Amino acid sequence: MSGSLKLALVGCGAISDWHRMGLKEVPEIEVTAVVEPDGERARAAAEATGAPAFASLDEALDGGDFDAVDLMLPHRLHEAIAVQALEAGKHVLLEKPMAPSLGACERILEAAAKAEGVFMVAENAQYWPEVRIVRELVASGAIGDVVTAGVHLFLPPMPAYYGGDAPWRFDKAATGGGVSIDVGSHYVRPLRMWLGEIDEVVAAMERPLAKMEGESLARALFRFRSGAVASFDLMLTEAPIGRQDMFRISGSAGEILVGLGVTLYDADHRKGIRVREEEPQGYLLSYAGQFRDFARATLEGVPLEAGPEVSLGELRTALAMERSAESGRWEKVWA
Repeated sequence: MSGSLKLALVGCGAISDWHRMGLKEVPEIEVTAVVEPDGERARAAAEATGAPAFASLDEALDGGDFDAVDLMLPHRLHEAIAVQALEAGKHVLLEKPMAPSLGACERILEAAAKAEGVFMVAENAQYWPEVRIVRELVASGAIGDVVTAGVHLFLPPMPAYYGGDAPWRFDKAATGGGVSIDVGSHYVRPLRMWLGEIDEVVAAMERPLAKMEGESLARALFRFRSGAVASFDLMLTEAPIGRQDMFRISGSAGEILVGLGVTLYDADHRKGIRVREEEPQGYLLSYAGQFRDFARATLEGVPLEAGPEVSLGELRTALAMERSAESGRWEKVWA
């Protein structure tokens, strides 16, 4: 690495804790400013990072010292703040989704094309160790030709993200939808990494968590351009839930399960064998990988592992699921 990157954390809510944890593993990036209008959260972030706090990006741009911003904001704010930062000459790391609409995404990408800095959409699943192991297994032919796959994840509304009197994730205007556009991208990206691009979807959406305006249950089938089909089940629930294998990838010669680690089933291991369990694994490690990629791009000019336009696949999939839930028909993702 050449030099170091001075970073401003913009938005110091729950996800910023996980971002700061990942940054501890990337010494090339130094947090030199935090931006948060809530005084209590701003003070906590400043204390945790040792960086000065600002109440707005305007104030930070006037008085702060940083080369890049890490934007962690409600989705409806993404376009305005990302464009402001890009036009100010800052490198931008923007939490997924890029924006809640394709039009807003187009405007952000136009601003990024005119800017000199790096623009990256933070989809940390790209760097999830288990997801990368599965990608290598699939590419090596460990389970033959992929036939089908599935995502199954029921999860509780964690208080840090959904607590308080009026959490913004319950507000459809703030998110642009429900669990599909918010949480779903972390599970759609792995499917795309393993099976290729999604062609069309058919979906049903419901609101079992009534206080959430967007859907809290999404059940769908994805048909990929390769011909493979995957199921997608995602629910936010306050009810007790049992053990889950998040991913199942089935092929002509075996199967891979991802839950607590990666387990391969093939002709030599019909009862399953844990794969590379000696390596560090776990979802939270993906954040360090995300920041390493951002550091390489900004400090060395290395192309991002996944450019910002790749994230349009997750947004388009969520929007196609919404259309399908209304139409009752298969809907094209890239129409």
